[in-house]
Amino acid sequence: MADIRRAVRESLGDLSEGQLVLVALSGGADSLALAAATAFEAPRAGLRAGAVIIDHGLQEGSDEVAQRAAEQATGLGLDPVIVRRIDVGEQGGPEAAARQARYAAFMSVRKETGAAAILLGHTLDDQAETVLLGLARGSGAESLWGMHTVIGPMRRPMLQIRRDQTHQSCVDQGIEPWNDPHNSDDRYTRVRIRQRVLPMLDEELGGGVALALTRTADQLREDAEALAHFAQEQIGDLVEHAEAGLSLEAEALRANPPALRQRIIRLAVQSEFHVSLTRQQTLEVSRLVTDWHGQGPLHLPGLQVRREGKRIFFTAA
Repeated sequence: MADIRRAVRESLGDLSEGQLVLVALSGGADSLALAAATAFEAPRAGLRAGAVIIDHGLQEGSDEVAQRAAEQATGLGLDPVIVRRIDVGEQGGPEAAARQARYAAFMSVRKETGAAAILLGHTLDDQAETVLLGLARGSGAESLWGMHTVIGPMRRPMLQIRRDQTHQSCVDQGIEPWNDPHNSDDRYTRVRIRQRVLPMLDEELGGGVALALTRTADQLREDAEALAHFAQEQIGDLVEHAEAGLSLEAEALRANPPALRQRIIRLAVQSEFHVSLTRQQTLEVSRLVTDWHGQGPLHLPGLQVRREGKRIFFTAA
């Protein structure tokens, strides 16, 4: 309980007196422990604390679960307590669709209430599952960063807290959490990782796998932030704006290590054309720098890339 309170206190440390924070409350042990800690810490920091409860309508009796969570939030002293029912589409699968609809609802409630932050109950174990999923999908270094502690108004105070700590915190405070049946439904990939893969890795590798995965995510994020900083510093010197696009100096790009060169290319394209290049597309552009032998232009979604002399030109398609 003390560890969770400390994590919340640190997360709220930069907010101003009188501001409102909302806990995203499902009624499960993680979010309930977070709600209790926030109800304790926020008034001591001069902040107001409330809760937002999203009823996805995906299970029978979901309205009753939402109402019970609202009553628990009120009992903890949170105010306002807002219950919002949402319609979950099917785009990207049920998990992705529910997440997208939930976050849209969070942003809507934040706008209505003027809340400075919304606190999410993800734990170190959730972080480890996210990193392992990214590793399995081979989506590149950015997918291995895991979840950010702060991204916009969303904050995750408990990314260094274990799931068993949140359960114990609820026991210690006499709070009874709701057990979401989806959390034990092995049709979901994340549930299989939680119940089968991580326990098996712990058993075979001697434990500590979740901690190792989250340490890896932290280190990768630090490295990526450094690369982003260096790319941003260089891009002003390398870029020249041209009609319907921009150009980059090929030899200056070539002088950079591949990781930085490719990040500069992606950043330039994203900034100018609002297009996210895949790794393969980025490598094709990079070959115009490192393996130039007169090849013709590249036709990528939304833009054309060609080399003329000492510059690489990016123009809108």
